[in-house]
Amino acid sequence: MPSQNIEVKDSIVNTSLMKLEATEAPLRIEEQLINNVNNAKIIAEKIRKFNPKMVMFVGRGSSDHAGTYSKYLIEIELGIPTFGAAPSVATIYNRYLKLENTLVIVISQSGRSPDILEQAKQAKKAGAMCIALVNDEESPLVDIVDYTLPLSIGKEKSVAATKSYLATLSAILQLVAYWSEKQDLIDALKQIPEALSNAIKAQPQLNKSDIDNVKNLVVLGRGLGYAVGNELALKLKEVCAIHAESFSSAEFLHGPVALVDNHFKILDIEIMDEAFDVHKNQIEDIRNRGASVVRLHQVTKELHPRIAPLAVLQRFYLDIEHIAVQRGLNPDVPRGLKKVTETI
Repeated sequence: MPSQNIEVKDSIVNTSLMKLEATEAPLRIEEQLINNVNNAKIIAEKIRKFNPKMVMFVGRGSSDHAGTYSKYLIEIELGIPTFGAAPSVATIYNRYLKLENTLVIVISQSGRSPDILEQAKQAKKAGAMCIALVNDEESPLVDIVDYTLPLSIGKEKSVAATKSYLATLSAILQLVAYWSEKQDLIDALKQIPEALSNAIKAQPQLNKSDIDNVKNLVVLGRGLGYAVGNELALKLKEVCAIHAESFSSAEFLHGPVALVDNHFKILDIEIMDEAFDVHKNQIEDIRNRGASVVRLHQVTKELHPRIAPLAVLQRFYLDIEHIAVQRGLNPDVPRGLKKVTETI
């Protein structure tokens, strides 16, 4: 009996915060979607009345990557031009953008980085409608914007964001669903917790042997798959110290494909949406040039295509955490990084 207790204690000690927090995502997001439903409906109605002609996202790191996902989502579902901000324009170059009739969505877990706060202040002065997706509801960002949609995922201690990134995508999905008033997307929100749970239970898709002796690799996706590819590439850098770059599979053929040889490693993000067939053909072309391809997929086939990228990410987070531990790295404390990075 004592030996069993020791084994349990060792298991707890050896479980990283990154793994624990990533595994929390289904429950946290289920709670988030329930708690935010009325708020999301109210904000969506305010947006429809404001009738924005364009949408600008503000964020750094994983939050910026969530903005890329949001760009595809909003342009596909609402047809409104969407772009990412360059915060340095506001803080370093001290220039004001003309943002009349613009919806500005600020994404930040902490809501405290000076450049993000300054960008939000300038957007408000320029006449934009500002919304914050933020985890810390007591942050100064909340006092600047017009409306707040909280992420509600609890404190995230691991430097590598997992549940906060997934919760950002679910929050923007909920907002866009009610903004667009598309019933299929509203109904699909209910799929998210189960889809993430299924991904957690699934077999690993990326293993240590796949990236042994790999110093550089490319992550390829198309559309919403490409949108989350930036986050995958960031985690490979942060957690496993592997240089990884993300490309649209279409863009990769416009030059970078010249790098492909028999030792080239590619992670293929396979999303079953409108881009599936075209992306699959492009991956096959690259494979025929000699690249070694690892397929990352959504596990659950009967899944709304806008939800599918979240399921791919959920499985990837657990795989990359396990690989980092196997490589003797601490996934909770990436070298040279801290949880809240404040830039100007």
